[in-house]
Parts: sequence; C-alpha cells; structure tokens
Amino acid sequence: MPEALIAVDTRALRRWRNAVILAFAVGGVTVASWGPRLPAVQAELGADTAMIGVILGCVTIGSICGLVASTPLLHWLQSRRALGGAVLVIAAAMALMGVSVALGSIPLVIAAFVIVGFGIGVLDVLINVEGSAVESQAKRTLMPLMHGAWSVGAALGAGIGAVCAAIGIAPAAQFIGEAVLIGLLAFVIAPAIAPGPRHEEPKAPLTRWQRIVQWARGWLDWRLLLIGVVMLGVELGEGSANSWMTLAVHNDHGQTAAVAALFFTVFAVGEALTRIFGGPVVDRVGRVWAIRYTTALGVVGVVLFILGGSPWLVLLGVLLWSVGVSMGFPLGMSAAAESGPNPAARVSVVASVGYFANLAGPPVIGALAERFGLLNSLWLVVVLMVAAFAVAGSLRPVRR
Repeated sequence: MPEALIAVDTRALRRWRNAVILAFAVGGVTVASWGPRLPAVQAELGADTAMIGVILGCVTIGSICGLVASTPLLHWLQSRRALGGAVLVIAAAMALMGVSVALGSIPLVIAAFVIVGFGIGVLDVLINVEGSAVESQAKRTLMPLMHGAWSVGAALGAGIGAVCAAIGIAPAAQFIGEAVLIGLLAFVIAPAIAPGPRHEEPKAPLTRWQRIVQWARGWLDWRLLLIGVVMLGVELGEGSANSWMTLAVHNDHGQTAAVAALFFTVFAVGEALTRIFGGPVVDRVGRVWAIRYTTALGVVGVVLFILGGSPWLVLLGVLLWSVGVSMGFPLGMSAAAESGPNPAARVSVVASVGYFANLAGPPVIGALAERFGLLNSLWLVVVLMVAAFAVAGSLRPVRR
C-alpha cells in the first residue's frame, strides 16, 4: 500500500483502525447469526434438510459474486462509500431474511441468503484492504487483531442466536433486530474511514474489459498463488475443525458430546486469542517466520489430535491446531494487499482461495472419511499445512 496515497493524523488513524475492527466484528456477527436458529427456521419454512442445504449454499454463491464485484465497487465508490454500502446491504439482507422467514417464503429466504452472502463477500475484501492500509500508516502489524475481532464477533453472533433460541425469541425478530443494529453501525463505521484511493491509478483510464483482464491476471501471479497455498492449508485446517472436530472427539476418541463441545470451544478461544495478541510477535519475527512457527505448531497439533491416546494429548493437539490456523488468513491478506498495484483485486484472488478451502474442504474430508475413517482423513490437513509452511516465504514484505 503506497503511503503517499493516504496521510492521516494520529487521532484519525485511531478512529480509522477502530472502525475497521468494528467492521470485522460486524462480519463475524453476521456469518454466525443464523446457524443456531436453523432448526427453528426449518420448522417455520416447513423445509426438509436438502432445502436447508440449498439455502445455505446460496450464501456461498452470493459470497463468490461479492468477491468478484468488490474491486469494481471500490474503484467506483471509493473506500468510505463502498464499505458503508456493504454494511447497509448486509443489514437490508438480514431484514429481508427476517421478513421472509416470518412469511414462510422459501424463494424470499433464498434471495435474502444470496444478498447477505454478496454483502459479506464485498465486505471481506474491503475490510482487508482497509486493514492493510491502516497497517501501512501505523507501521505495525494489526491484521491478526482485526481478524480476531471477526472471531469475537462470530462468537457473539452465535451467542445471540443461542440466547434468543433459549428464551423463545422468533428467528424473524432476531434477524430484524440485528438488521437494525447493523444498519446503525454503518453510519458509525463509514465516517471514520480515511478518504483517498487505495490503489494506484493507471496512466491511462482502463475500460471495463481491461479491468476484468487485470483482475484475471492475478490468477497467473506466482506470488499470489503461493500466498493462496498458505491460505489453502490454514483455511482447510480451520474449516475441517469447524465441521469435524466435535464428531471426531466424540466418535473416534470416545468422549462425551459435552466434552467434544468443550474441546471445540478451546479451539475457537485459542484461535481468537492468538490473533488478538499475535501482532507484536509478528512485528518481532516477521510475517514469514510467524507463519512458519504457527503452521509447524499446527502440524504437531493435528498429528497429536489424530494419534493422541489420552484426552489430554488430544486437547493439547486441539490447542496447537488452533494456533496453526490462526495467522495464515490475516497475514496472507496483508501480503496480498501490498504485493502490487490494485490491492482489492489481489485480495479478492487470495480470499477466493481461502473461501474455497474453508467451504469445499470439509466435504472433501467427509468423502475421505467414508473410505478411510475420519481421523485418517485429517492427514490431508497435515499435508497441506506442511505445504503452507514450505511456501511461507511468499508472504515476505514487498518494497515498492
């Protein structure tokens, strides 16, 4: 991120940083808001499990569209309006989700999930571009802390859903209430975003087709693709833990469902705390060694989880696994944003790889588990985290 593009004083920088952290938290709250309410949503819609799967798949479709659209939206609207607009789109989609569930309309619910996915995809790219710009101005590592805010937001969103379910608040009322809150936060976040471009303008204006070609070239950039390998390893590790850890602890390690849930809680807390407090460590050792240390610990953790004979060894494996997947995504986003001109396009490339690994990886693990067993299928996570360790040098800062 060229420093000449943006210049802000200390107070404005603090407001900008806090606004970006808040935007990360909004993203986390959003993605975790409907999970705890799916049984009630399914009952109100009268939908079968297959239809719920289709509805959830619409979030993925919308997110991919949002990743692709983020770069032209940033060019067109500039950062402040684009980021505020993305938060407002999420708020509108959440309101539509609440209304459509109350009406029992599956087509409207599908539309709401596509729109909320689109908003999340756009927001994800924009907040990482903003985070990289804030880091450049602050001259210290902040991206892990910002992604930690996403993790905390996700825990908060899941907690809100669980409490609403426990006290009998209808999903529609919860979604509409969250929509109002998120909409209000848009007017807190947007004014604090520093004005100015986040990309280097070409000497001659580009046509729409030329901009598309420029984005597509990112998929041929070897440095971005190697950063993508880091993303692939850590995000497959995170997605596999989210989807399969409790089942493996319960079925393969013989623990109760309550203990399995506790182990996953340790994983979530470990990942969030590593992100929140890991910034100074990254500043001390650098991004490359931070990734090497954490992925090495992650490899040890997954191996202990697979082979551990006692609950304490498995728990240690869970904790090390959480550390292993904690830093790859935030530091990969930072490296992608500063790796060349047009940071939004570059972030969208590596974010797409991360989304793919997080969403498509767990089904691959499930397919392998059918044939080889769940614990044995997790060796794929080990292999890809070793690959992430091997190409960690791709995250080395670029001096331009």
